[in-house]
Amino acid sequence: MFRPLELFIGLRYTRAKRRNQFISFISTVSIVCITVSVMALITVMSVMNGFDDQLRSRILGAISDATVSGLPGESVQNWQYAMKVVRDNPHVKGAAPYVEIQSFLQAQRSSGAIVRGIDTAQEPDVSDINKHMIEGSFDSLTPGSWNIILGKDLAIQLGVNVGDRVTMIVPELRATPLGAVPRLRGFRVSGIFEMGMEEFDSGLGLVDMQDAEKLKSIDGPTGIRLKLDDIYNAAPVARELADNLGQIYQVTTWMDSHSNFFSAISMEKKVMFIILSLIILVAVINLISMLMMLVTDKQADIAILRTLGSTPASIMGMFMVQGVLVGIFGIGFGVAFGSLLSWRLPVIAKWIEHVTGVTFLSPDVYYISEVPSKLDWHDVTWVALVTFAFSLLATLYPAWRASRTQPAQALRYE
Repeated sequence: MFRPLELFIGLRYTRAKRRNQFISFISTVSIVCITVSVMALITVMSVMNGFDDQLRSRILGAISDATVSGLPGESVQNWQYAMKVVRDNPHVKGAAPYVEIQSFLQAQRSSGAIVRGIDTAQEPDVSDINKHMIEGSFDSLTPGSWNIILGKDLAIQLGVNVGDRVTMIVPELRATPLGAVPRLRGFRVSGIFEMGMEEFDSGLGLVDMQDAEKLKSIDGPTGIRLKLDDIYNAAPVARELADNLGQIYQVTTWMDSHSNFFSAISMEKKVMFIILSLIILVAVINLISMLMMLVTDKQADIAILRTLGSTPASIMGMFMVQGVLVGIFGIGFGVAFGSLLSWRLPVIAKWIEHVTGVTFLSPDVYYISEVPSKLDWHDVTWVALVTFAFSLLATLYPAWRASRTQPAQALRYE
């Protein structure tokens, strides 16, 4: 089979037993270093993706992808019309009205909290709090029951459990014969949920929407929570809904309330990629050392090839083949081992915790108790391309030095 001369000789040099065994050792070390670097980068990127996915799912499990609201502190005007408009949008997969109350809860101890009045029949269309109940029943929130469901940490702060009573104080004054007093109402704790996020577990309570309307003295919800088909498409959908609804409605998205948080995670991922790419660059330096030693070892062969008519470009190509092959082997092993490690990392982490007794992510400190990992083939492709580019650049100088070899000087002492 016909093969280009540069490829044929480059592959032959790669397979041949060298006089200088140290060159073979350096070549092996180069492959190992590139493999370890690629494997580490893929694993770290997968862990970052896992944390991002876990946090995003937990946050978006309690908040909505988008929210339609009226003026601050007031109910949504003609909210049935607004519900019809948003549900007619093809990107909206679910909609549920709600009433939000800034309140002060009091039992054995007291704590401030956001109390959200919801319709238990429609709320599962926009959130998954009902899937995170650890005590009581989500369906216990019925009109006139005056029941309340609390986050786990909030219940601990108040010192209550299911069946206990709490008093809600709404900082809105109402006129009485004794003067202006804040609104008070007693509630029975009928359930406790745990989302795994401090923001919600320690500061959110749920009541029936009609009970919340009576307590707040309004005749409709303060907003409509939406579930979209694509959370990353929230901004253009919000603009479209705002145009269709009119100026008396405000449409916000999850990006408006948590954009800084997810931007920080994205920036951290990019910084980690850059830092670990420098580790790959350090590993590639071994490749430069190996090729420089190989060029010195093959001075006589280069001189003979030049006298037989090989051009400098041809000589350069022969040595680039070897460098690129080392890079390809390192990338191949690194991608294989890195993908396998990323895939099985949660299981491996649990096994290490079981054997050593050391807990990597203590549930008392962190909201994610398991090491997450999510392999993204887009990241794997970028890692492979960057490593290949570094390997290719590392071959240029040694190959250029080989192409500059003068046959007469190289053969003088042979």
